[in-house]
Amino acid sequence: MKILLAIAAVAEAATGLALVAYPPVVIQLLFGAEIAGVGVLVGRIAGISLIGLGVACWPGGVMTQALDSMLIYNLLVTLYFVYLGLGGEWIGVLLWPAAVAHAVLAILLAQAWLNDRKARAMQPPD
Repeated sequence: MKILLAIAAVAEAATGLALVAYPPVVIQLLFGAEIAGVGVLVGRIAGISLIGLGVACWPGGVMTQALDSMLIYNLLVTLYFVYLGLGGEWIGVLLWPAAVAHAVLAILLAQAWLNDRKARAMQPPD
């Protein structure tokens, strides 16, 4: 579980760094759209948020909250990317690969979440 969480954390933080550095490139690659003005500012805020998510989910100490957060994030991003892709308007060259990557991470994180819950259920109460 620690390795999976570390991979997810690094991936989100790296995407966040790319958004902070130059949001128009990331937006173009993901959604095939141009942004300017306040869109660049919002892209950078999203990047900062992804960096924060990556740092918050770095494995260490108690991992259950980090696991829960990364699972919810990847599940919702997968659903949103699929929704955008099926709509056909906002599709960049990386939209579907990103949707698949988030879906795979969501499935692996869900499996880790279930395994964690099973392990906790089998522990005797304090």
